[in-house]
Amino acid sequence: MTTDIKQLRDNKKTLIWQPADVVMRFSDTSAISEKINVRPRGIYRKNYCDLAALMLNFKNTSSPKLSPLKRLKLVGGCRSGSGDETLLLKEYLVYKIYNFLSPMSFRVRLVRMTYNDSKQKVKSYSQYAFLIEDMKDLADRNNCKEVKNKKFNTEATDRKQMNFVSIFEYMIGNTDWAVPVYHNIKLMVPKNDSLAQPYPIAYDFDYAGIVNASYAVPDENLEIKFVTERVYRGFPRNIAELELNLDVFRSKKEQIFSYLNDFTLLNANHKKQMVKYLEEFYEIIESKKYSKTVFIDNARTQ
Repeated sequence: MTTDIKQLRDNKKTLIWQPADVVMRFSDTSAISEKINVRPRGIYRKNYCDLAALMLNFKNTSSPKLSPLKRLKLVGGCRSGSGDETLLLKEYLVYKIYNFLSPMSFRVRLVRMTYNDSKQKVKSYSQYAFLIEDMKDLADRNNCKEVKNKKFNTEATDRKQMNFVSIFEYMIGNTDWAVPVYHNIKLMVPKNDSLAQPYPIAYDFDYAGIVNASYAVPDENLEIKFVTERVYRGFPRNIAELELNLDVFRSKKEQIFSYLNDFTLLNANHKKQMVKYLEEFYEIIESKKYSKTVFIDNARTQ
């Protein structure tokens, strides 16, 4: 991608689109070169990172071949260093784990990005990034439609799916989400039943303990010092309801661990850390006593 990088950085607090030239190269050696628009997105990363997460707008007359992609979020490294790329790859793996567990999750596509400054004032660099599926496409896959601008309390969502999402967030050690304010949560309802309780979809996992980003700090109200400390933020369910969801996590254990261990872009030490973090979760859910303590006895009541 070639664009005015300095302007993209300076526009952190705005939603101004700016032109960019992109060249997409594919594994079959084919390539597409077109003009698109791009702007910063997100909240925290805009202020903290050298280059914020981006929104890519392919739906332009200048990009006829790529326009079917519509708008896609691009998650890149916070900065250009190798450590930032490692955090990016770990967050990508969280999305992949989520995909293994549920079709109600954002699909992601890993890309190798080269950032070129059109004004030649910023040195070019290459780094892994990933594209996130458009919300409409996710909803269509699940025969649903997105819900916006309508307030729901956590327990006003689909009971089983909310329990699943709460367990998943606990699994990865993420407390940075909230349903009522749509914080890192999307909602959707079946197309044929707009009055149904909405299904919650989680996203944005850079604050998760399994990623363990240096800039991630827990909410002081949670009374934990580090994001690596797990806190279950779901509401209680009875044993039968809980076991239905825990069985999903148990059934995907081998697939998840196999994928992590076979992921060649992350070094052995970082993979070992992620595996160990997940093993601690599986030790809990493989014990009915511990499961009851975490997900029922210590669940939220308000």
